[in-house]
Amino acid sequence: MQVFEFHFNPPSRQTQTKIIGFRQRNSRKKPKKGDRLTTSLKQTELNSDIVFNSFCYEPENIYEKKMGSFYMVGLLRRTLPTNIRFIEKLAKNIKDKYYRSTILTPEKALKESLKVANDFLEKIIKRGDVSWLGNLSFATLSLKNFKLNFAKTGKIKILVLRNQKIIDIDKKITPQEIEPYPLKIFTNTVSGKLAQGDIVLVFTKDLFDFFNKQKILDEIAKLSSFNDINFKKLLNKKKVKLSKVSGIFLAILLTKKTVFKKKATISTKELKDFSFKKAFAPALTLFKKIKKPKLSLPPINIKLRPPKIKPFNKTISLLSDKVSKVKVNLIKVKEKTINKKIDIVSLQKKAKITQTPKTKNVPLIFRIKAFFFNKKMALVLALIALIFLGSLFSKLEDKKETKIYERDLKDIEEKLIRAESFLILKETNPEAFAMANLLLKETWEEISLLSRETMGLPGTLGNQITLLKNNILEKLSSSNLIENINNPELFFEFDKKTFIPYSLLSFEDNIYFFNRYSKNILKLKDNKETTIIETEQAVSLATVVNNSIYFLSRPSKLFLLNTEETEVDRIITLGEPYLDFNFDNISSFEKNVYFLDKKVGQVIKYVFSKNSTWNNSKLWLDPKIPRISSAKSFTVDGSVWVLTENLIYEYHGGELRDEIEFEVFPAPKNLSKIFTSPSLPYFYLLEPDQKRFIILDKTGKLIKQVQSKSFDNLLDFTITENGKTIYLLNGLKVYKIEI
Repeated sequence: MQVFEFHFNPPSRQTQTKIIGFRQRNSRKKPKKGDRLTTSLKQTELNSDIVFNSFCYEPENIYEKKMGSFYMVGLLRRTLPTNIRFIEKLAKNIKDKYYRSTILTPEKALKESLKVANDFLEKIIKRGDVSWLGNLSFATLSLKNFKLNFAKTGKIKILVLRNQKIIDIDKKITPQEIEPYPLKIFTNTVSGKLAQGDIVLVFTKDLFDFFNKQKILDEIAKLSSFNDINFKKLLNKKKVKLSKVSGIFLAILLTKKTVFKKKATISTKELKDFSFKKAFAPALTLFKKIKKPKLSLPPINIKLRPPKIKPFNKTISLLSDKVSKVKVNLIKVKEKTINKKIDIVSLQKKAKITQTPKTKNVPLIFRIKAFFFNKKMALVLALIALIFLGSLFSKLEDKKETKIYERDLKDIEEKLIRAESFLILKETNPEAFAMANLLLKETWEEISLLSRETMGLPGTLGNQITLLKNNILEKLSSSNLIENINNPELFFEFDKKTFIPYSLLSFEDNIYFFNRYSKNILKLKDNKETTIIETEQAVSLATVVNNSIYFLSRPSKLFLLNTEETEVDRIITLGEPYLDFNFDNISSFEKNVYFLDKKVGQVIKYVFSKNSTWNNSKLWLDPKIPRISSAKSFTVDGSVWVLTENLIYEYHGGELRDEIEFEVFPAPKNLSKIFTSPSLPYFYLLEPDQKRFIILDKTGKLIKQVQSKSFDNLLDFTITENGKTIYLLNGLKVYKIEI
């Protein structure tokens, strides 16, 4: 199977129009940067209220191979800010159910997944959101051994290309058969057998109409072989017109083997990086063209003669004669020098009058060449030229970049003005407030990127960016209900020589601190009085069950604490659920105790028996559903709530009931704990990395955020039974926050 995904002009924060395509994947991993072929076109403005996406899934294990490949294409018009991820959520519900039903045939599994999709859409309507009705187009396709099963709603077009002929296979699903009642958005499925070499083509409406009108479908049918190169040539012919249409084109080429090509990114007009080597290439070439002077010297004839050896006596006489001659010559030189000094002035004047310059008759061009042919002078001039050109190009680049950054800054300012206009209506229009918050988050991301890119540029631009960044941050903090506490109330501080706490739990009017490496528990009363309770083993976890405190000593010993006598009352050894188990978190509901094993992704339940023990363990999650991956923490209030990075999963009766996505600013980096109880209406989340405490309602709506620079080592928190007071353990300090 070869899969080609083409996203034409997807809604983006940028104004640049793009065609995105040729993305071929073999897993359900998130696409990395650069795994799309991008061709830039001229700038255009398309409908910004359209959201669309495609999803291609290939089997990852032997169980999923029974189900084959699964593909989805979705488009939503007139999208509200709260429904930006509507398509993704719907696709996830369908995909999870499809690959979970491994005991069924692909056809029946598709029908079951569509029932889940109808239930998901029903819940949205019950919440009062009907904006998507009539605006949703969605198609699902499954392929296994050349057998195709598909279903659709809305205006999605599905074709098959076989032997250069196009077959419209979705005529079996007519508009009359689609019932408008929300409970049956997806009504029936269509099945058929395909052959090797067939190509399944899926279009959104606008794109199909464009391809049909421009005869691109006929050209696709005439292609001798459908591949990225041939199709790209067709697109280039219609490049200008394509900038005015948006949508998705999905092509699935049926082959016996699954082939995935290397992903690439191509742009017709890309901004090249500045290179000093390329910038100075013309100057260096000029200097290379200067020819070195050729010097011609007269030939020198050297004749070697053998030395003549004279007798010793004659040599001495000759030397004495030469010495006498030298003396005479020295006397004559002195006399001449004295005479010259006398008439030195007159001689100099005479020389000026009579002497003619040697270079008078030499042409100017030869004098210039002689100057440049001087090797040392040429090197100095080359160095000066390089420095000058480098400085010139650097200034030009800085000026060019500054203009670009100033234009970006202006765009951000305009977007901020739009956000402020929406904020005015926040009291009367929740949708306006959601749009304002979305725009503010976009401006924050853009100004943060701009701030990093402009480091080292002129100070005036940097100051403008800093002021705008602070302004955006202030508005974001206000719209995201962030309360910054400069000096939080310090309730208690430990002496590290006495006790080092790691976790805490509040019960009645007392707080209990424990450490997984210590065999002591410290009891702190409301009047700050402390009591040390000795235990046989170190304590890792604690929870309240039936108005009593139970502590866990790893791996599986649970003991009851007598709070009145401050001593261990009873020790219970829990039955091991499986080999190599590890209890990472503990929670309770009524008389039952629950544990989370993060590594296995399972929740273990111990049911309270008549003899006040929890001997029997039960793997609480249904084995048919996928295990919980990347779980951070969990809590129980009748439902089991599992926290991941930015999602909260609700499980009931061992099955997944709901998925709550919450959006807060700043975006979560590493949430460490979640807590709630049957008597509390909120979720309480701890995030040490960003020094904050988050409160959400049980639909994911943000209630409050508490942040402080003093929260520099957050370890744990506990909440009083009435939910009005929070105690934060920060290193050796305990802060008290009133809600």
